[in-house]
Amino acid sequence: MPRPTKCRKVCHFPEVLEFLPSEESGKEPVHLNIDEYETIRLLDKEKYSQEQCAEFMQISRTTVQRIYENARKKLADAITEGRPLKIEGGDFTICDGKNSNCGQGGCYKQDFYKKYAIKKGEDIMRIAVTYENGQIFQHFGHTETFKIYDVQDKKIVNSELVDTNGSGHGALAGVLKALNADALICGGIGGGARNALAAENIEVYGGVTGDADKAVEAFVNGNLNFDPDAKCDHHDHQHEDGHTCGEHGCGNHGCH
Repeated sequence: MPRPTKCRKVCHFPEVLEFLPSEESGKEPVHLNIDEYETIRLLDKEKYSQEQCAEFMQISRTTVQRIYENARKKLADAITEGRPLKIEGGDFTICDGKNSNCGQGGCYKQDFYKKYAIKKGEDIMRIAVTYENGQIFQHFGHTETFKIYDVQDKKIVNSELVDTNGSGHGALAGVLKALNADALICGGIGGGARNALAAENIEVYGGVTGDADKAVEAFVNGNLNFDPDAKCDHHDHQHEDGHTCGEHGCGNHGCH
């Protein structure tokens, strides 16, 4: 029996999940896994060595080398053959800052984890809200601040503001995981972010507007008005640099 695939630690979920040729080719897309994307990010962008990448992703160096070679081959196929590139799936788990080697010298998620990792207890629910000036911020991927609420016996027992440290779409799921959040209340949110949060068992209540405190009170009382199909308009248009943000999930994987 083959050994089960070991989950690969990923720090940043991709912000863009689909790249399309400038002209419609009708060709089958190339599928790049999330863990393959991470090796490209670490080795080519962050200039990690293969040993550093292996330590960061918590896998062997030979596994990193194999994943990286597969990723480079897929990128070459997409570019040279004019095929769409979709980033999804793979065997991965999103970093929550628990490991001391995260970020090679410090990770803001570590501070979140140390502060919020205390077991809440079965009767405590932690709700995160995208927040700006007392209102629910409407674009999840550009959220600069979360307001965190701890709820017990249908009452808010604690709340505080948390700076996301400039994180974009790709890192916010990891931030919420590090914050030990159970649910997210927000405005618009893309399909990739939804799937990343679902993979971390964080419930999403999108399409909510108005006062953040009142929204949480409505949620606690079971009468929050939300849209289960809410999405972010940012993901519906083509960017000036030629790619399109797609509404795609992160694929099925069993690492969580």
